[in-house]
Amino acid sequence: MQWLKNDHWVKPDLKRYRWLLFWSLALGILTFMAAGALMFTSGYLIDFSARMPLFAAIYVPVVLTRAFGIGRPVFQYLERLTSHNWVLKVTSHMRRKLYQVLEGDAAFLQAHHQTGDLLSLLADDIGHIQNLYLRTVFPAVVAGGLTLIATLLLGWFDWLFALWIALLLLVQILLLPWWSLLVEKRRKSAQKRLNQEAYVALTDSVMGLSDWVITHRQAAFVDGAVAKPRQLAASMQRSKQFQWVRDLIGELFFGLIAVSFLVWTSKYWTGGKLIADWVGSFVLVVFPLNQAFSGVAQGVSEWPTSRDSLAHLNALTPVTRPLPKQLPAPADVGTLTLSHLNFRYDQASAPLITDLSLTIHRGEKLAILGPSGMGKTTLLQLVLGDLTPTQGEVALAGVNVLAYQAQRSSLFAVLDQSPFLFNTSILNNIRLGNEQASDEDVAAALQAVQLTDLIAQLPQGVNTPMAESGFDFSGGERQRMALARILLQDAPIVLLDEPTVGLDPLTEQALLETMFTVLRDKTVLWVTHHLQGVSRCDQVIFLEDGVLTMAGAPRELAATNARYRRLYALDAGEA
Repeated sequence: MQWLKNDHWVKPDLKRYRWLLFWSLALGILTFMAAGALMFTSGYLIDFSARMPLFAAIYVPVVLTRAFGIGRPVFQYLERLTSHNWVLKVTSHMRRKLYQVLEGDAAFLQAHHQTGDLLSLLADDIGHIQNLYLRTVFPAVVAGGLTLIATLLLGWFDWLFALWIALLLLVQILLLPWWSLLVEKRRKSAQKRLNQEAYVALTDSVMGLSDWVITHRQAAFVDGAVAKPRQLAASMQRSKQFQWVRDLIGELFFGLIAVSFLVWTSKYWTGGKLIADWVGSFVLVVFPLNQAFSGVAQGVSEWPTSRDSLAHLNALTPVTRPLPKQLPAPADVGTLTLSHLNFRYDQASAPLITDLSLTIHRGEKLAILGPSGMGKTTLLQLVLGDLTPTQGEVALAGVNVLAYQAQRSSLFAVLDQSPFLFNTSILNNIRLGNEQASDEDVAAALQAVQLTDLIAQLPQGVNTPMAESGFDFSGGERQRMALARILLQDAPIVLLDEPTVGLDPLTEQALLETMFTVLRDKTVLWVTHHLQGVSRCDQVIFLEDGVLTMAGAPRELAATNARYRRLYALDAGEA
């Protein structure tokens, strides 16, 4: 039970919602007790009516049958409401905790965890813990409670028979689950691992899809993407075959319980006409209880998956960074200075930024170029304060930007190649930049980014709903809407992380024209892959392996740097 000792995901919620858990389990036991009582009174009613079909004589069993018939679905409904409310509260709290951990330092998590691992956490692990309660804990406790109650009630009449029935029920709640766990333990852990590896393989393949296409290895891409799912499907098929055999054995043992009741009642309750009416009662009560015991073995067999999910979550520790005392945003942002900046994630990893120094004055435009994976986006994360430099600092008006993290949205705005647009109206999406903005402010921002004519053509104008991620608009239109949001945010420094990737040349040129027009008074750091449009910038720098290899004004580099001229010609298709 070492996992429980070190657990900080399950134990807090067990304590927080303990009474809700208690009533969930109590109502579950009452549901099956009412079902058993319904069959008990029904059996008595059938036997008694056959011998003495007088309404006055059977009035009490009729009333009890109706009462238990109503009680069973009522208790079941209340149990479902209570148990699902408990589980939803617990998993909601877990998801919120998980999102807080992931949000706490997304840059470090992204560096230390593959995307597929994070998807597995979000999509599977919380769900497995939810199933731990619904399919393992609840059925096992309810079945155990019913076993105790049945043993005590039967013991009132015959302790030897009560112990025999208890032994057969223990087969259902102990022996079969133990056998199922023993057989499925490694298989379930392997299925969890294969599922996680399938996430990793698929996300890695999709994110590198262009590389697969360029190298004409589409077949290898497909084979790699489906290999783990095929292994997972084969393993799950073997699990289903075992489950069929195990469930058949469980049904046979429950059939033995019914036969045992037939034998016992034929001896114990047939000594006279008056007591023979109880034979049907005791035999029929067995059948509705089968449902309470049938799912226990399957739930316990899933414990290795739930345990691995718990271990996965408990291993995910938030990355905390010491930050200086937070200061109010400066009235004048002034100059942005990068002084001898160095960064690596840890001592074992390669440096991503090496001794980089820059000065960007207020209102200047800086273009950051270089091959993929050379530190451009890392540099923006350092400027934002998402990452803490290994050495050196990023300063705004002479103060480390880490001291402004509480005020970051008032200082920095970000536009990347995939802006966040949500399934709500255009007005609400734009107003995310400034929730206090008036309709007139939104209209002015839309006009500045040249979307007024488009909005006028829509059936509901600015109140037209958008699909998730804005997929009902073109790439250029989505970027203009995100740009309008930035205008409402009115941050003095704007970071552009390849916002024109994937756009056709005409749309790209038009968007660049709009961006540099509406952001003319802002300080702009623009990460781009090519040189088209850099003439609009005051400075251009090249990063290669995190090292500054070329820097200067575009005109100066064009006049004095042969490499710059060659790269410009290649980028323009002139060489």
